[in-house]
Amino acid sequence: MSQRPDLPLSGIRVLEFTHAVMGPTAGLILGDLGAEVIHIEPPHGDATRRLKGFGTGYFPFYSRNKQSLAVDLKTEEGRAIIEKLVPTADVLVENFGPGTMDRLGFGYESVREHNDQLIYLSLKGFGRGPYEQRTAMDEVVQMMGGLAYMTGPPGRPLRAGTSIIDIGGGMFGAMAVILALYEREQTGSGNLVKSSLFETTAFFMGQHMAYSALSDGAVPPMPARVSAWSIYRTFETADDESVFVGIISDRHWQRFCRAFERSDWADDPRLQTNNDRIDHRHWLLPEVERLMRALPRDEIIARCDQVGIPFAPIARPEDLFEDPQLNQEEGGLLPTVLPDGTETRLPRLPISVGTHDFGLRDHPPAIGSATESLLESLGYDPERIDALRASGTIA
Repeated sequence: MSQRPDLPLSGIRVLEFTHAVMGPTAGLILGDLGAEVIHIEPPHGDATRRLKGFGTGYFPFYSRNKQSLAVDLKTEEGRAIIEKLVPTADVLVENFGPGTMDRLGFGYESVREHNDQLIYLSLKGFGRGPYEQRTAMDEVVQMMGGLAYMTGPPGRPLRAGTSIIDIGGGMFGAMAVILALYEREQTGSGNLVKSSLFETTAFFMGQHMAYSALSDGAVPPMPARVSAWSIYRTFETADDESVFVGIISDRHWQRFCRAFERSDWADDPRLQTNNDRIDHRHWLLPEVERLMRALPRDEIIARCDQVGIPFAPIARPEDLFEDPQLNQEEGGLLPTVLPDGTETRLPRLPISVGTHDFGLRDHPPAIGSATESLLESLGYDPERIDALRASGTIA
């Protein structure tokens, strides 16, 4: 793996027992920040590599800046490799089902006997409580945590358009690891840290829970909400596209009227404040709809951009590859070669710390790409490595 001694987590070794999204997200963040992340997978490869449909992009995106150690943990010899590796590690990340790591012999209490400075991140569906032993996935907790209710129209709960809870839970997990590493500098001891999907959903729902506490009625789903702004929605355009426009201040309203040559609206005493415009939305919005429908999308965007009005084209995922903001020098997309040889560009970590470059050091790894070098570093000679490969214990 290409090391960068100038990065904040350089010198930190992470053992990653993960699959799908939540655990790999935590590993991705730690790896991008400079840690050496060793993804431990079976000799036939992490099953996430073979997902189709919505899961096709999971492994390619969440696996950069990682090594692959392919080892069969169900064999005594495979477990012995991990037992030798644990004392060399600073962090262990796992997001398997409840009890899985204990059955493999690598639960927190077991590994701390071999490395009491280890930070052990356990990522689960639920935190401590009556649901603790349940199996959960992103969509499950979106449904039971209120997010799907808030996303879809009334009576039609709808999951969010990305694995937002898996990603959020992994982010919180990475934050906990960084905090525990900082604490270790003071105490010299490792710790068990946790993050969970359901509790992450509840945190994301906090603003709506606070709204509920201050309201007499039920909180409406987002598609049925009453906006605080008189104009804050998508509009159809003359070229059968859509554009979002948000007028969130009286100054924006005056700019909007100037940009779209509607001085009559700017001077109309019925439309001088946001609340005035809300009171007259029954006739104002249809008029704005007609105005927008008479213009092509790019012209609407240009007019809004010129006067500083919030706007957004309605983009698809594939549109981001050509987005000017993401493609500027040192921009938001990293040239990446996927395990099947496909060359593409994928988003970098969206943070900036001084002059550090949290970019690509290593492409997503092939199965077992670092197995031999890691075993050699643990003292395995070539003959022993060949024997382990022949037995199917490693790949």
